[in-house]
Amino acid sequence: MDKFSKINCWRHKERRRSAVSIKPVKIETEYITLGQFLKLAEVIQSGGMAKWFLQEYAIFVNGEPENRRGKKLFADDTVDIPDFGSYIVKN
Repeated sequence: MDKFSKINCWRHKERRRSAVSIKPVKIETEYITLGQFLKLAEVIQSGGMAKWFLQEYAIFVNGEPENRRGKKLFADDTVDIPDFGSYIVKN
């Protein structure tokens, strides 16, 4: 891939990323763990998949990489999962 193609590819990804909406995920408690969140947001089918999913995919919580399934998420925290979407925690 030449330099020009790489730049166009990067621009396409940026446009796609900016066009993606942030999906709200409502919680009933003060916080939710990242593993529980993945299941509630229907990213994974069962809680048992959380450990595997966190090892296989890059997940960003408030812009920082995160791989702990016990990480507590509070209202207005954002979760970015490339190729899956962007989410925000809501009370």
